[in-house]
Amino acid sequence: MVSQTTTPAAPPDTPAAAALPVYAPGELAALAARHGLAVSGARPSLGAYVRQLWDRRHFITAFSTAKLTAQYSRAKLGQIWQIMTPLLNATVYYFIFGVLMDTKRHVEDFVPFLVTGVFIWTFTSSSITAGTRAISGNMGLVRALHFPRASLPIALALQQLQQLLFSLAALTLILVGFGQFPRPSWLLAVPALFLQAVFNTGVSMAVARLTARTPDIAQLVPFVLRTWMYASGVMWSVDQILKGDRVPHIVEVALKCNPAAVYIDLMRFALIDSFGASHLPPHVWAIAAGWALVCGVGGFVYFWQAEERYGRG
Repeated sequence: MVSQTTTPAAPPDTPAAAALPVYAPGELAALAARHGLAVSGARPSLGAYVRQLWDRRHFITAFSTAKLTAQYSRAKLGQIWQIMTPLLNATVYYFIFGVLMDTKRHVEDFVPFLVTGVFIWTFTSSSITAGTRAISGNMGLVRALHFPRASLPIALALQQLQQLLFSLAALTLILVGFGQFPRPSWLLAVPALFLQAVFNTGVSMAVARLTARTPDIAQLVPFVLRTWMYASGVMWSVDQILKGDRVPHIVEVALKCNPAAVYIDLMRFALIDSFGASHLPPHVWAIAAGWALVCGVGGFVYFWQAEERYGRG
C-alpha cells in the first residue's frame, strides 16, 4: 500500500527538496500500479476469495471442531449437554403446549413431531446466534492474521452442524422408542439437512456482517429468533392451523414458505410415518432449494463485499 506521509518542507535550495518529487494523488496510484503495489487488505475478486476459502478448508474444519470441543469443556457433563439442551427444551414445550394447551390432541405422534421440530429448529437458531459472534468474538484473530474472514462464520455454522449430527443419535432413539422405525424415507433427511445447512450458513454470514458493523443488532437477534420459532410450527402443526379460512391468504403463503418451517416439515416427512405428503406445501423441495440458493449465495456475496472492513475502526 502506498501511503502519503507529510514531511516537513525543506528550503528550496537544499538537496533534500530536490530529491523528493511531488506527486498528485492520481500520479501516486499510477506509480503504485507500475511497481506492482496494491492496497493492504484489499478485497479479492469473488473467484479468488472462493479459492482462498478452499485452501483454508482444513483450518475451517479444525476451528469448528475445536470450538465444539471447548463449548462445554467446563461443564461436568461435558458434551452430553449437546443432547440435553434440546431435550430439555422439548420437555418444557411438551408440558406447555402438549399438556396445558392440549396441542397434542390435534397432532398424531406428537412426541416425535415435537422433538424433531425442536432439534431441527435449534440447528437454525444456533447457527444464526453463532453468526452474531463470528467477527466480534474473534477480533484478535481478525486483526492479527490475514485470511478470508468468511472462514469464521462458515466454521461456526459447521460447528452447529456437527453438534446436530451428534444429537441425531438421541433423536433416533426417541423416534424408535415411540414406534418410528428406520425406513427408506429416512434417507431424505440427508438432502433436507444439506439444504438447511446451506441456508443457515448464508444467513449466519449476513448476520455476521451486520453485527460486525452494528453490534447492537446482536441484542435483537434473540427476540427475532423467538418470534420466528413460534411462527415455524415447532410446537404446533402449521397444516392444522391453516385448515378452513381462519387466516388471510397472504399469511397462509408466508407460513407455508417460511424456510424454518419448510426444513422442519421435510425432516418430519422423512422420519415420521404419520407425517405424509399431504402435510407439506406444494413444491416443497423447490422452496427448500430456493431458500438455500438465495440465502446461501446471497449471504456469502453480502459478507464478501465488506471483506476489507472487518476488524477496522
